[in-house]
Amino acid sequence: MTAVPVRRAPRAGGFSLGFLALEVRRLVRNRRTLVFTVVLPPAFYFLFGGASYADQTAGRGNVSAYVMISLAVYGAMIATTSAGAQVSVERAVGWSRQLRLTPLRPAAYIATKLLSAMVMGAIAVVVVFLAAGVLGGARMDAWVWVVSGLVAWLGALVFAALGLLAGYLLPSENVMQLLGPLLAVLAFLGGLFVPLDVLGQTFRDLAEYTPAYGVGVLARMPLTDEGSLVTAVLNVAVWTAVFGVGAALRFRRDTARV
Repeated sequence: MTAVPVRRAPRAGGFSLGFLALEVRRLVRNRRTLVFTVVLPPAFYFLFGGASYADQTAGRGNVSAYVMISLAVYGAMIATTSAGAQVSVERAVGWSRQLRLTPLRPAAYIATKLLSAMVMGAIAVVVVFLAAGVLGGARMDAWVWVVSGLVAWLGALVFAALGLLAGYLLPSENVMQLLGPLLAVLAFLGGLFVPLDVLGQTFRDLAEYTPAYGVGVLARMPLTDEGSLVTAVLNVAVWTAVFGVGAALRFRRDTARV
């Protein structure tokens, strides 16, 4: 009698480094994603005159460093959001539903998408830091470079989850046309384009409830020691949970009929 082979569920729900590497290569080959990741963030630094503040001190560095950190956060925002939103293309061709026929679990799929988006976010932060540090006059203590860069990158997880959620809610042909202006508004309200101190009290109160606020405060805190640590951490945690859970639920609903 022939023994029937036992099928076993894959470890970690089907998550694999090979699948992750494939996702990263696909993103790197996308020209639009590269523009958002490599070109736009450092261009904004110079367009906003970041290099012109090199002689003005700010905390453990100069004002150019303050501008650099804010725009590194913005760069990581748009890089991770655009990378996460690429899931809309997979939905359009039916690929996400095909994946549900495999042992790949929703959590593993979402984790792969988030991690690949975070790779793009890391590239954005590094590019902004290099451009501002080498050409743009940004100066700050050595440990601040490391900590602020890591926080700007890790905090972008909020927007990687936002990109995934948007990818499941919006059609592929409209997703970045809608997300681009939205991210610019969120960056402004969160104090990434203009320091909140120069805005009115209404804007400062509103900023604490926007997704970009917490990441910006945490990333700049090693430089300036300004802002509430508890408020910023709570802001990041809540928005990450909202977008992450929303993306997972939409993935299940989107692929339920297989």
